[in-house]
Amino acid sequence: MRTTYISLLSFLTLLIASAQDKKNQDIDAIKSMCGCYEVTFNFTETFNYSNDSLYKPSKTKVEKALEWAQLITDEENKIQIQHLLQVGNPAKPMIVKHWRQDWLFENQDLYTYDANNKWKFEQRSSSEVDGQWTQKVYQVDDSPRYEGTATWVHVDGKSYWENTTPAPLARREYTTRSDYNVLVRGNRQEITNYGWLHDQDNHKIIKEEGKEEMLLAKEKGYNTYVKVDDSRCKAAADWWTENSNKWATVRAKWDDVYARNKDLVLEEKVDNKVLYKHLFDEEVTEVKQIDTVIESFVKK
Repeated sequence: MRTTYISLLSFLTLLIASAQDKKNQDIDAIKSMCGCYEVTFNFTETFNYSNDSLYKPSKTKVEKALEWAQLITDEENKIQIQHLLQVGNPAKPMIVKHWRQDWLFENQDLYTYDANNKWKFEQRSSSEVDGQWTQKVYQVDDSPRYEGTATWVHVDGKSYWENTTPAPLARREYTTRSDYNVLVRGNRQEITNYGWLHDQDNHKIIKEEGKEEMLLAKEKGYNTYVKVDDSRCKAAADWWTENSNKWATVRAKWDDVYARNKDLVLEEKVDNKVLYKHLFDEEVTEVKQIDTVIESFVKK
């Protein structure tokens, strides 16, 4: 009996150690996405299923940029990375606050995009998210974009994470397209020998209440992040040092909103301005100002 107990204890010890080793691999993969990158954004519409003979697909888009990915939270079960674009004259570049990605280990609370600026709150069971990481992606103003949960895979020399989840229209589309209202994103983030890859297989969906969802078109995204020396992104890193306190306040307010654990619907505009234009205002820095602005966009 004693031998059986010792064998079981040894097995459990090895199991726990193996799980921790796997988690450490996951963390290393996520944090390796930090640093300075030459990014190439590639998007092209591949197939369309429209009944309209005059349908015009989105133009193929290829853009390049220098992007700084700043580690802002480094905890055992929570990693936050803020992306900043560095554009214009290299001698005096302009810095643009870009998207943010949060990674939460075995997270059970998700805001899943529905349509028309609405996110549905849902809770997963602990067994559903065992060993998984949720990636939460945020807009430039730290409002929600999309999120999904999946397991990081490390096999045959590869490290990648894959998930499919609904999202609002991409920034490159929502000012030019109104014939669909949901982008179902097939996301694969893979660590590569040059940096990392964001590989996407997306579906453009028409979603209307009381009707069956319709697939309008498919899209391929292939965004490469090629690592370069961090010194090239010094201007972006310096900008973040100067502005990080303001955006910590913004994140804290959004955390308060998300902690209400209920469906979330946001206004498109307030005072004829979208949210990021309010928050990018250099005069908006105080906690009360930021709280008031964000609350004005949250529909009651």
